[in-house]
Amino acid sequence: MLSTEPSGKLIDLERPPVVETAILGRLVLPTDSDQAVEESLEEMRQLAWTAGANVACTFVQRRAKPCPGTLIGVGKAAEMKAAVDEFGANVVLFDSDLSPGQGSKLEEILGVKVVDRTQLILDIFAQRAQTNEGKHQVELAQLQYMLPRLAGRGSVMRQQGGIGVRGPGEQKLEVDRRVIRRHIQRLEASIENIRKSRRVQRQRRSEGAVGTVALVGYTNAGKSSLLNALAGADAFVENKLFATLDPRARRCKLPSQREAVLTDTVGFIRSLPHSLVAAFRATLEEVNEADLLLVVADAAHAAVHEHIQAVYEVLDEIHAMDKPRIVVFNKSDIAAPDNLRQLLWGGGVCMAVSAKTGEGLSELLAEVDKQLAAGFHLVRLSIPHSQAGVLARLRRTGRILSQEYGNDAILVEAEVDSALERVVEPYLIPAAP
Repeated sequence: MLSTEPSGKLIDLERPPVVETAILGRLVLPTDSDQAVEESLEEMRQLAWTAGANVACTFVQRRAKPCPGTLIGVGKAAEMKAAVDEFGANVVLFDSDLSPGQGSKLEEILGVKVVDRTQLILDIFAQRAQTNEGKHQVELAQLQYMLPRLAGRGSVMRQQGGIGVRGPGEQKLEVDRRVIRRHIQRLEASIENIRKSRRVQRQRRSEGAVGTVALVGYTNAGKSSLLNALAGADAFVENKLFATLDPRARRCKLPSQREAVLTDTVGFIRSLPHSLVAAFRATLEEVNEADLLLVVADAAHAAVHEHIQAVYEVLDEIHAMDKPRIVVFNKSDIAAPDNLRQLLWGGGVCMAVSAKTGEGLSELLAEVDKQLAAGFHLVRLSIPHSQAGVLARLRRTGRILSQEYGNDAILVEAEVDSALERVVEPYLIPAAP
């Protein structure tokens, strides 16, 4: 559904009905470039749009350094208060993180709830989480964010629902801190059980010698669409920021007839809250354990380079930058040809694809096959007829180059990796001296 966003830009975003009117504020420091500021503000407008808020107007305050008490200064806060009254706004959003003291002071001046960038992202995550795993991880991040901010901000937050108080909700803002800390401990224990369960799943995949490929990228870059196109999956797809949170793993047949497991992961964003990175540790471990990363980027987005850099910052934070990776520029069907050519000249392994039209997907699968095959080597096997299951496993997770049926056994030449070699070790034919 095409809608005109308050800035006047026409965007294509399906979203919940607007339930709140918002005022947006941003502190600009001397080190901030005008382009970076505008891109960040546009992203905040889309985040607000996704959360169900209409941004009525935007305030930009330029200062040499942040005001310790209100971030933007008392004078600018008074101007924003006038806009709150004029537009009947019930929430003020800030394109930065606020300290507990700054949030409390601003709510006192503005008379409405104040939501910073981290809290807005957490709110959208609370809307998007579907599984118990996702809900637990989001709730943990929200409670860890709320705990130091309970004092002094409850009055305004209790008066209104909506953005900033979804997820754990108002009730938990009013309970004793010790109760919240105990609940945090229970959530951490539950998430640790999730991590153990995922380790078992990954161990089974490792024993089956199936290559694993994790799709990572900026939110709304088209990771779920790409998963559907490559693996015939049925992952939920919607043109929204953070449309999907819960990882999905699907098997995919490669050109060599080997199989790989493709895993879709949570989308990243600039200044992704550290509390979210920590809370989603169980999910992000899928990235750490993958054999190959597909870094998916929106080739048609003006800030594609910044998006890739934001992804790399998160990968560095979770110690996954040393993984082999392919940069996949999605949405090539709507990208400017000259811009696309420049992106592909950026160095490293880069490919242009369109999950929508299918352009470049066969070439991408061939490159994935090539990268995963780097750890494979040639073996010659003599497999008894009674062990046909070993032959089936070779077809599924290795690559059979030739096979010949003898009276007592099947003679096979195949490519295997180290994990699969352990499985077929009893049937190895020693190399001739």
